[in-house]
Amino acid sequence: MTSVGSADASPGTTDTGRLEVGETRDGSTFGLPVAVVEGARDGKTLYIQAASDGDELNGVGVVQRVVPRLDPDELAGTVIVVGIVNYHAFQVAEHRNPIDDTKMNRAYPGDETGTSSERIAAATYDVARNADLILDLHQGSTSRMIDEVRVRCGRRHRLHSECLDLAKTFGCGHILDQKGPDGQLARVAPADGTPAIDPELGGAVGWDEESIATGVEGVFNVLQGYGFLDGDPDITDQTRAKSFDQYGSPVGGLVRFKHDLGDRVSADEILFEVTDTFGELKARVTADNDGIFWRSRRLPQVASGEYVCSVGKNVDTY
Repeated sequence: MTSVGSADASPGTTDTGRLEVGETRDGSTFGLPVAVVEGARDGKTLYIQAASDGDELNGVGVVQRVVPRLDPDELAGTVIVVGIVNYHAFQVAEHRNPIDDTKMNRAYPGDETGTSSERIAAATYDVARNADLILDLHQGSTSRMIDEVRVRCGRRHRLHSECLDLAKTFGCGHILDQKGPDGQLARVAPADGTPAIDPELGGAVGWDEESIATGVEGVFNVLQGYGFLDGDPDITDQTRAKSFDQYGSPVGGLVRFKHDLGDRVSADEILFEVTDTFGELKARVTADNDGIFWRSRRLPQVASGEYVCSVGKNVDTY
């Protein structure tokens, strides 16, 4: 039997419940929605979580579609899902936890006696660290972004190859292989011996069905590739970038992009132009390096110095 919070699943069953992590401002308890799918056969444990950033909803869409499709009689091992991590931010559709103004994916491994975000991180990490594999589902917030998977442990880490293989198995098509900031789950977990990746499922206001479908396929690729389910995953070569160039606008005005997401760009090629309200050209910005047009702002209006887009560089095929 596997228990997570109030969810208890014996072999061949599924159960849902709540993982209590504290109290709200009126003194009532609150908990994160959890599901446990306990396979009829022994095997590994996969931990999946979504919405550690409260406005990144595509991962919740993946969970909503994956869990009903998991038949415990066909499963070897256990799948544990925390469907909404950043409870307070999710309730108000914000990125950061409004209780302590913290980005949850900078709070791992957490502190069970700390701030609101640290307590949530500690409670979820206490579950995740005992798994064999971790999928931390994200998206590019409300920016426009390609579907990608991030390997955050760093290329010199002892589990780098395992994390990179997990990213390739997930199979979004693109991988960012760059060491992440302190406090990211996909960086902290490998340090404790558990391969972990951070799928970034596009970017959307609300959620995007195409990116959600990519995420669902990715989860089932992992389930098949690591022996949880019978069948062969659809594993293909992935385009890998090892870092970003980020571009801001030198002037204020309206942005006009010259590339679509996923396009190959060459050094000195125009990325975007900025015009005034009447279409008069004010500035052109060109690429510093060869790469892939990876991410861009959603709204056209910018102030001088404001973020506009990112290009993935040092690109190869893995």
